[in-house]
Amino acid sequence: MTLVRRVARPMLAAIFIKTGIDQVRGAPDLAPAAEPVAERLAGPLHLPQDPVLLVRLNGAAMAGAGVLFALGRAPRLSAAVLAATAAPTAYVAHPFWTEKDRAVRSEVLGDFLKDVGLLGAALLAAVDTAGKPGVLWRAGRAGRDAKRLAAHAAGSGRKDLALVAAKAG
Repeated sequence: MTLVRRVARPMLAAIFIKTGIDQVRGAPDLAPAAEPVAERLAGPLHLPQDPVLLVRLNGAAMAGAGVLFALGRAPRLSAAVLAATAAPTAYVAHPFWTEKDRAVRSEVLGDFLKDVGLLGAALLAAVDTAGKPGVLWRAGRAGRDAKRLAAHAAGSGRKDLALVAAKAG
């Protein structure tokens, strides 16, 4: 792991860990704001329709993935979980579109954009291969190598058969 990744991962993860813990602890207070989103997501995702439980689950996933990401454990998976938990959090916590007062709307919009920026950082981290080829590239390379080896083996087999036939004949 490069020095930048070793330092940057905990820096990025810190806000997710804190927000996740806050969501777990304050779920009853946050649930009313999350209720419309919980109702829309619960059915299609086969989740319970209890907004308090969903806020706690989101917070626990966010905090757990944040710790894993900070430690560099399963960084792409944990970053993907951070992104998945950040999206509903940004939507629920900062609904700037509902604010009538310009000053309040501007402040809430700023907070929303900060969360969207964190979501973008998590998405970038989710696709960061740390300089190594990704799974799709490695799978494609393995397929090409297997075809080449099979062709080589088939060619060698024909040569061996020809040698055996020549010696027998």
